[in-house]
Amino acid sequence: MIGRSRSFSRYVSNNLQLLTLRSSNFVVNDSHRFGSYLNRRLVSIPGRFDDVSVTTSPNPRVSVRSYCSEKKNQGSNEWTEDIEYLDESGSVIYTGKGIRSVEPGVDDHIMVGGLKQPFSNASAVAKIVEVVKRWKWGPEMETHLDKLQFVPNMTHITQALKVTGDGDASLSLFRWSKRQSWYSPSDECYLALIDRLNQSREFEGIQSVFDDLIRDSSKAMVPEFNAFSRIVQYLAKAEKLEVSFCCFKKIQESGCKVDTKTYNSLITLFLDKGLPFKAFEIYENMEGGGCSLDGSTYELMIPSLAKSGRIDAALKLFQQMKEKNLQPGFTIFASLVDSLGKAGRLDTAMKVYMEMQGFRFRPSATMFVSMIESYIKAGKLDTALKIWDEMKKAQFRPNYGLYTMVVESHAKSGKLETAMSIFSDMEKAGFLPTPSTYSCLLEMHAASGQVDPAMKLYNSMSNAGVRPGLNTYTTLLTLLAKKKLVDVAAKILLEMKAMGYSVDVTASDVLMVFIKDASVDLALRWLRFMGSSGIRTNNFIVRQLFESCMKNGLYESAKPLLENYVESAVKVDLILYTSILAHLVRCQEEHNERHLMSILSATKHKAHAFMCGLFTGPEQRKQPVLVFVREFFQSIDYEAEEGAARYFVNVLLNYLVLMGQINRARCVWKVSYENKLFPKAIVFDQHIAWSLDVRNLSVGAALIAVVHTLHRFRKRMLYYGVVPRRIKLVTGPTLKIVVAQMLSSVESPFEVSKVVLRAPGESVSEWFKKPIVQQFLLNEIPSRGDILMHKLNILFPSSAPEIRSLNLPKPLVGGRVM
Repeated sequence: MIGRSRSFSRYVSNNLQLLTLRSSNFVVNDSHRFGSYLNRRLVSIPGRFDDVSVTTSPNPRVSVRSYCSEKKNQGSNEWTEDIEYLDESGSVIYTGKGIRSVEPGVDDHIMVGGLKQPFSNASAVAKIVEVVKRWKWGPEMETHLDKLQFVPNMTHITQALKVTGDGDASLSLFRWSKRQSWYSPSDECYLALIDRLNQSREFEGIQSVFDDLIRDSSKAMVPEFNAFSRIVQYLAKAEKLEVSFCCFKKIQESGCKVDTKTYNSLITLFLDKGLPFKAFEIYENMEGGGCSLDGSTYELMIPSLAKSGRIDAALKLFQQMKEKNLQPGFTIFASLVDSLGKAGRLDTAMKVYMEMQGFRFRPSATMFVSMIESYIKAGKLDTALKIWDEMKKAQFRPNYGLYTMVVESHAKSGKLETAMSIFSDMEKAGFLPTPSTYSCLLEMHAASGQVDPAMKLYNSMSNAGVRPGLNTYTTLLTLLAKKKLVDVAAKILLEMKAMGYSVDVTASDVLMVFIKDASVDLALRWLRFMGSSGIRTNNFIVRQLFESCMKNGLYESAKPLLENYVESAVKVDLILYTSILAHLVRCQEEHNERHLMSILSATKHKAHAFMCGLFTGPEQRKQPVLVFVREFFQSIDYEAEEGAARYFVNVLLNYLVLMGQINRARCVWKVSYENKLFPKAIVFDQHIAWSLDVRNLSVGAALIAVVHTLHRFRKRMLYYGVVPRRIKLVTGPTLKIVVAQMLSSVESPFEVSKVVLRAPGESVSEWFKKPIVQQFLLNEIPSRGDILMHKLNILFPSSAPEIRSLNLPKPLVGGRVM
């Protein structure tokens, strides 16, 4: 019976406590079955029920309790009698003092008999959670929280926040607690609320809590709130970049601190967003704030610094990490090796690579590829091959790109045997080489003049279905042209055309190779092949081939080329016409002269009409020769053709002297001098010195210039009485002998030095008075034919390719020009 009494006592105590929590007014009705049961079964003592007056209301089913707070109005509310608790049969199961109730929000306990029974934390938290879960948020929830029968504390709020599953409800509970007088800032409470908001993804709520936290930390002067770090971490993980960084800055401004994990989360966020320099700023703040770096920080910062090019800073952190006895991870080693290799710091990269192996890390395939690429780009192919062998021993299979790089690098460096060996391994590994790989190998073999390997590679490309590129075709055809394999080159060119490539330029390039190699017969043969295949070339190359034919004396082959050149609406310029005239000057065979004359006629140049008119009589020309020559030279565009006109005068004077047309030659020289083609040839320095410079003239032009100029000097000296101290003829070493021999035939006073013929003015004046000199200067050159013709044939220039330039080179305009 005693056991039953104790059990019932505990049952009554617990249920009355729950009844007290359920209603602030404690109205006993049908829903409170336990209260009804007590009313029916307890011994009725008039007037009192342990500080609670039980009165009868108009509704017989409702009883109203009076609280101890009313004892001032009602006198003493203490019970002096014991109460007997009976069972169903009426037997007494417990006797004791009555249970006194408490006033909600004032008392923090209940009375069980004469003992104070405090509210358990579990009951308090359960009641708070029940209200929050039912009402969620708003005035109704806050009203019910205000009517709790106990005074909550921050422990109750913290525990309730941990249990409440809704973020908005948790935030409402927190806001209500902040308005209570018993509220005090609690780091644990903030942490519980932030965790709940993060689970609900309520990041705006987290931001508002952060503002509350800043205010609480300033009021409470507590800089060590862990909630600060938790907020920044959650915002960073949610990729709220601007918000998290703003919170971080506010924390620093408020003088609060964050932990290493928070710094790491911010660094990770900025690195993920592609903002390494912002991450470095966070890292510098971390160092400046005295926050210790952990292994995670090193794992984040070292690869980031290395990849951004700040290798020295990365190596410094790497050294610090080892000094702290922290073992670097594989990611650190991989990033350092890769970045050092790409930066060309291969020795340091190899040192880190060996150190990594000392930590028993196995290099990855990516690391092998990175190191091989770095050494190849640095041109250290031997070391690259060693790492290549290590990669194979580690049972890593080189990928397609690595095979291509190794093959092409060895081919371009001239190590063709190694390149072909690796190329063979590449094919055995099942990789189909790219056109660029084929082209690289083929081009390098072609550059080294190896025709057979190049053709083998070309056939391999065709068999593999790889379409050769334009550069590959060009390189191969150039090689075949240099080797003079015309038939093979023609076959390859037709295959190139069948592939859809435009072959005109390539075929012209091959033709140009033959021309440069002076293989004129092969060039003509190739040109015929191009014509039969419908392949055209450009006029420039036709002109080059024409000049090559002229140079080699193939006049019969040259004329059709010139006719084709003229028919293509291209005007023959004065330089080309003059070069043909130069061949005529040197020609010593009559049948070749006829061919050359027909070629000159085929040019249809105005200079040829001038030449024909020059050799006709005045009756046919209907004007004097001097007037005729002046009209022709006035038609020349000197701005565009000054150099060409100077070249034409030199060759024409050569031809006229050889033909014995001295008077016509003197007319040409006089007109050319009048038109300032040779503006610095004659210099009058008053009474001191008169000079004639013929260094830039051909042999014929120099002879005519000397005779004509000495005639002018004679007129000045004898007719006007002006005698200079000296007279100079600047000839240069080439023309010195020819001019000296010509003047020696008339006993001239000129003395021969290295490059100048000079004489005193008085001596020349006396020499001019001799009749033979007068006849010599007025009529024609008294030639000693054998010597003069021999010198002219030797000293006349050849039609070298340089004459095509309008700006004639200096040697071409000197004594060696036509």
